[in-house]
Amino acid sequence: MKIALLLALLTVSECSSSAVVGWRGHNVTFSCRYDIKYHGPEWMCWNRGEIPSRGCDNPLISTDGRTVTTRASSRYQLLGRLDEGDVSMTILNLTQTDSGRYGCRVQIPGAFNDIKHHFDLTVERGEKQRAPLTTSSTPSSSSSSSSTRETSTEQTDNDTTGQLTSTETMLTSSSSSGQLEQGSSVTVVLVCVLFGLIALVTAGAIIIIARRWKQINKIRQQQVHRSVQFSSTSSSLELHRRSAVENIYNIDTDRGGDGGEYEYCP
Repeated sequence: MKIALLLALLTVSECSSSAVVGWRGHNVTFSCRYDIKYHGPEWMCWNRGEIPSRGCDNPLISTDGRTVTTRASSRYQLLGRLDEGDVSMTILNLTQTDSGRYGCRVQIPGAFNDIKHHFDLTVERGEKQRAPLTTSSTPSSSSSSSSTRETSTEQTDNDTTGQLTSTETMLTSSSSSGQLEQGSSVTVVLVCVLFGLIALVTAGAIIIIARRWKQINKIRQQQVHRSVQFSSTSSSLELHRRSAVENIYNIDTDRGGDGGEYEYCP
C-alpha cells in the first residue's frame, strides 16, 4: 500500500523537461503557460536549478499573475501577456554561465496541482549558424525546400530578436516614464500641502490680529467713557459746591441786615 501511494505521488509530481540550445550574446525564451480563464491569476516563479517540493529556492523572477513582484536581474524578463496566462521567461544577452537547468512553477490551489516545467539550457560559444544564400540556376527540389526552411528560420529568429529588443526598450521607457510621473505627482502633492499650510497660518494670523485690534478698540472706548463720566461728575460736584457757597453767603447777608443784634431773653 505504501509503495503504491509513493508511486502515485511521484507520478502526480512529475514534470516535463526540454533541452534548449542558446548562443552567447543572443536571447533565449523558455515557454510556460497556464489556463488563466479557468484558474484565474495565480502566483508563479522561475527557478535556477531543480524545482523544489514547494515554491522556488533559487528564484529568478516571480509574479502574482498580474505584475512582476520579484526579479533577480534585469536580464530576466516576462515578455508574454500575463493577463492571458503567458508566463514565458526570456533571458537577455546569454553568457556561458547561463548554461544549466531552469524550472517554471505555477502555483495551482489544491494538493499536487502545481504546473511544473524544466528546461536544460546549453549556451554555445560560436556565432549562431546562418544559412548561406545560393544562386544556382537549376537547384533540386530538396535543396530548394531546405534553403527555404533555413532562410525562414533565420528570418524568424531575427524577427524574434528584434521583437525582444523593442519590447525591452518599451519596458525601459515605460518604467522611466512611470518614475517621472510618480516624481511629478509627489512634487505636486508637496506643493499643495505647503500652500495649504501657508494659507492656514495666514488665516490664523489675520484672525488673531483682528481679535487683538477689537480688544484694543474696546479698551480705548471704555477709557474714553470713563473719562467722560469722570468729567461730568466733577462738573456736577463743582456746580453743587458753588450753589452751596452762594446759599451760605445769602444766609449770612440776610442776618447782617438786622443789625447783627440778637434779643436777649432771660
